[in-house]
Amino acid sequence: MEVLLPAHEAVRLLAKATGRDPGDVRMGVTVADAALAGFNRLVERRVSGEPLQYLEGEVQFGPITVAVDRRVLIPRPETEYLCDLAVRSLAPPKVVVDLCTGSGALALALKTTYPEARVVATDLSADALEVAIANGRRLGVDIDWRLGDLWGAVPSELSGSVNLMVANPPYVAEAEWDQLPIDVKQEPRMALVAGPAGTEVIERLLDQTGAWLAEGGVALVEVGENQAWPIFETRNDVEVLFDQFDRPRFLRLGR
Repeated sequence: MEVLLPAHEAVRLLAKATGRDPGDVRMGVTVADAALAGFNRLVERRVSGEPLQYLEGEVQFGPITVAVDRRVLIPRPETEYLCDLAVRSLAPPKVVVDLCTGSGALALALKTTYPEARVVATDLSADALEVAIANGRRLGVDIDWRLGDLWGAVPSELSGSVNLMVANPPYVAEAEWDQLPIDVKQEPRMALVAGPAGTEVIERLLDQTGAWLAEGGVALVEVGENQAWPIFETRNDVEVLFDQFDRPRFLRLGR
């Protein structure tokens, strides 16, 4: 049975197999037998459910490109928009913290934008942190990478001096896991599933954040689109912000 991929995916995989730019592929290229065989293997993997970004091996994220593989969550457009929100809403920060950094995309993009800032990035997964560190080295960007759980991994001397905190924490409920698309379930479960309610990590993160922020400091946290308003209704310290698709996707906490 013939299996067809969406045209844009086929173009991207053929570009990967041939080492050509996708624009060149759209215009038409001669494909050697070895490259065609490589393309067919990529198609088979994609049809089996492997994420397109893992097959390509990288993701464009704002001003940078980060490598991704099965050890890290794939950065989404919504998270890139979170980065844009931070840049548009703040004066240049001196201290930035990225919790649940994954591939390091947020930390690296913000450090690239604010090269004078001290940027600390943490993750509970040693595997994810390996990817983030490698991305930092490849980009030549200096980040203070820390292994550990949320604020517990941040140097204590930064308490009360953080100008910007960003986080894309796990926010999927355990019961939702089986309903996720097959390619999403190829990503690390610990980067997606927070617990029975899905809000466990978000709540812990918000409870801990206030003491770390400097005067005028801001925290921006990505959440599920059905979680923002329920969390807002139970707290008096957060504001709901919308993503580029006009969905309630972020919580803002300020001091």
